Amino acid sequence: MSDIAESKPLPGALERVIATQVRYYRAEVGLSAADLAVRTGLSKAMISKVESASTSCSLTTLQRLAEGLNVPVTALFRGADTDRDATFTKSGEGSLSVRSGTQHGHEYRVLGTLKGRSDAIEPTLVTLTDASDIFPLFQHPGTEFLYMLSGIMVYGHGAYEYTMHPGDSLLLDGEGPHGPLKLISLPISFLAITAP
Repeated sequence: MSDIAESKPLPGALERVIATQVRYYRAEVGLSAADLAVRTGLSKAMISKVESASTSCSLTTLQRLAEGLNVPVTALFRGADTDRDATFTKSGEGSLSVRSGTQHGHEYRVLGTLKGRSDAIEPTLVTLTDASDIFPLFQHPGTEFLYMLSGIMVYGHGAYEYTMHPGDSLLLDGEGPHGPLKLISLPISFLAITAP
C-alpha cells in the first residue's frame, strides 16, 4: 500500500484534534490501526503518524479516514473551533435596556447577548413594581418564552388570557399581540426569552 503525499509542517492544534478524533472513532467501532489501514488504503505507519499528530493530513487522507471510520469528514475536526462567544451574567447584574415598557415603570435587564448573531435568543429579566402601568400589547417576529419567577399577573396573547404564578411558563408566537393585562400581586418578575 502506498501513502498519499503529506506536507510536513510542525504539528499544531488541528493535527492534535484530528489525532484525537481518529483514535476515538477507531476505538468506538473496535478497529485496530491495522484494520483501519486496510479499510482506508493507508499504511499502518501513516495511521500511527495521524494518531500521534506527527503529520498533517491531506484532504484525500482525511476523506479516506472518514470513509474508513464511517463518519463525515467534519467529525474529524470536532473540537478544533473551540473559540466561541459566551456571556456570563452574575446574579443581580446584566445591562438595563430601555424599551417601550420602560416609560410605564417596567425594568428590562438583558441577561446575555451574542454579538453579530442574528439567530441568537435574547434572555431578559422583566420586573414590574407598583410604579408599573399596564402598557400596550407588543408584536414582533419570532417566538417568546416567559417563565414567572415572582408575583402574579394576567398575561394576554391574542384573544387569550393566562393567569401566571411563579413557576408557570408561556411560549407564544411573537406576531400575536401580547403583554401584561393585570398586575395582581407585586412585585412581579419573569424571564422573557425571545428568539428570531
